[in-house]
Amino acid sequence: MQISLKQYFPLFKFRICSLITFSAVVGLIATSSDSVSISNIVFLILATMMASSAASVFNHYFDMDIDAVMKRTQKRPIPSGSIDNSRKPLFVAAILFIAAIFVSFNALNYMVSLHLFLGALVYAVVYTVWLKRKSWLNIIVGGLAGSFAVLAGGASASPEFCMTPVLLAVTMFFWTPSHFWSFAIVHREEYAKAGIPMLPVVIGDSKTARYILLNTILLVISSLVPSYFGYLGIFYTVTAIGLGAFFIIRNIQLLSNTSKDIAWKNFKASMVYLGVLFLAVIIDVAV
Repeated sequence: MQISLKQYFPLFKFRICSLITFSAVVGLIATSSDSVSISNIVFLILATMMASSAASVFNHYFDMDIDAVMKRTQKRPIPSGSIDNSRKPLFVAAILFIAAIFVSFNALNYMVSLHLFLGALVYAVVYTVWLKRKSWLNIIVGGLAGSFAVLAGGASASPEFCMTPVLLAVTMFFWTPSHFWSFAIVHREEYAKAGIPMLPVVIGDSKTARYILLNTILLVISSLVPSYFGYLGIFYTVTAIGLGAFFIIRNIQLLSNTSKDIAWKNFKASMVYLGVLFLAVIIDVAV
């Protein structure tokens, strides 16, 4: 069976996988009481990238029919025909997933393997197979996939229960709907055409904007809980407050104007929010 890696690269969704992997590294750093082991970081990055890439490849394979319907996804490797719709992608996904579990179990510990397994399971099976085509709750439940990455990172530093990565995982969970519902407003017509019940398709853009604002308020509150209990310091606290105000303002703008342009700006603001917030965790722990 001949497989061209160049053709398969788009299936790995490297931008999304990189974000998930960064979240895992943040979980590791936030949990480490002493200096961070370079080998732990390397093995965590490798295992998380492989696990999330495996789930992404499976997602591409399972969604080939709806990807062929939506304009923004028609040029993906499988619907475009650059990769045939045989079981080769499933083989690649299985190899990556097994390798991720093997590396994490042998180089790190069983709790890292468990969290990576659950994260991939949620994204590939619970979200992609079960909920994506059936319920607007799809992205809420699917958001757990990113949360498990943070927990995997925390477990790589300490397999015992630690509160800081748990609280950061909760923040990651609340971030996902605000992030993705903004994206769904931009592509509402495409999702409707493919029969995917994303929230804007089900209740419209205006009501979705209200849900986004409500969810973002919960997100900001959750981001301040680590500070309240003293798990993170003043630098993180100030950053979280400033970012929270910035993101809420963006949400209010979307509430008053649900155009695709404003929704896209809200989507990009969500990326800035999470990236800077998690960077603040690293800086706060380092200093």
